[in-house]
Amino acid sequence: MTVSWIGALVGLALAIILILYRLNPVYALMLGAVVGAIVGGANLTQTVNIVVTGSQSVMGTVMRVLAAGVLAGVMMESGAANTIARAIVDGLGERFALLSLALSAMIITQVGVFIAVTVIILAPIALEVGERMHLSKLSLLVALSGGGKAGNIISPNPNTIAAAHGFNVELSQLMIADFVPAVFGLIVTVLLATLVKNKGEIASEKDLDKLSVTDQNVLPSLKTALVAPIVAIVLLLINPIGNLLNISLLIKFQVDAMYILPFAGIVGALAMGHGKKLLSYCSAGMARMTDVVLILIGAGAIGGLITSSDLPSQVVGLVQHSGISGVFLAPLAGILMAAATASTSTGVILATGSFSKSILAFGVSPIGAAVMVHTGATVIDELPHGNYFHVTAASMHMSFKQRMQTIPYEALVGLTMTIVGTIMYGMILK
Repeated sequence: MTVSWIGALVGLALAIILILYRLNPVYALMLGAVVGAIVGGANLTQTVNIVVTGSQSVMGTVMRVLAAGVLAGVMMESGAANTIARAIVDGLGERFALLSLALSAMIITQVGVFIAVTVIILAPIALEVGERMHLSKLSLLVALSGGGKAGNIISPNPNTIAAAHGFNVELSQLMIADFVPAVFGLIVTVLLATLVKNKGEIASEKDLDKLSVTDQNVLPSLKTALVAPIVAIVLLLINPIGNLLNISLLIKFQVDAMYILPFAGIVGALAMGHGKKLLSYCSAGMARMTDVVLILIGAGAIGGLITSSDLPSQVVGLVQHSGISGVFLAPLAGILMAAATASTSTGVILATGSFSKSILAFGVSPIGAAVMVHTGATVIDELPHGNYFHVTAASMHMSFKQRMQTIPYEALVGLTMTIVGTIMYGMILK
């Protein structure tokens, strides 16, 4: 059956309100889907079918996210991410401190580490550098968060997997397409962080005293730490390079990220001599992915409600009558859904599941739609009703008020990437 658009809006609004009131996002999304379906005219049996069908639609994303947990677990638990970060910071030196921190966050997130975990890993290094260079904690977090956002859109993380799967494009293809917006995001991050380097509280010794810095003797070498990400990136790029250069042998290499990411993690663990710890790394990676998977299922449920309703067609009609280009529906969907859930991954799932057909109906290419939704979801995904806000505040020893001051700068980084992505794939390369 087709649910009324009113029911879809009621369900979505209810889910958002419940999330704002700190109800577990999974329950909030599922309850919103159930209430919205009933309000929209579905009976109890039809409501179950809508919720189940919606949840089933995200299973492809779920499987890839779980597979990515192997790589994420290896990079985080082995100390490989920490090794790479310190090598970048030490290599660029104190003169380019903010650039080194932003670039470190970008690279660590790009190789498959969650952005929140990236900030946790880099926070001790950032505060240590900030104390020596007399930099404000505001500028340090802008550098870490902005760099993390840039790396997040070119990573095999859940949000990128969700955006690729939502528009049926290859993960590697989306990572490549997002590269230019990511570079612009990095540039703006460094400029903004430099602009506010003396604004607010300066990092001090009292911040360092609270930190437990990882013992450098237990970290893997840089060469071995780079094995896993290099293997993953090389294998993911084989097919796109083959298509670009028209090399038939490379074109035939069509191996899904579900195989590549865990394989890269295993190879990386063996290269570091941590083969005996592989099972514990896998368990840690799975634990990291569990919350993400549950939220994806909840987002799939409410996405099923919206796709079962006539809301998408109503949205198309509204955009057509308003005279606004339909291209802008893609970034707006990403921005609004991520803001509502304070999560890049959940925002992407809701935006693709709810508006993908409407976006494509305006003639937007699948890869262009994926880029615009994905970059849009990075604009205001750091709001206080999400975990990222509080995790990053704690890691940098910032008060609620201090953490709130970083949001406009983080939003400018995401907005820059969205504008660049929209110009490239909504206007030039459409």
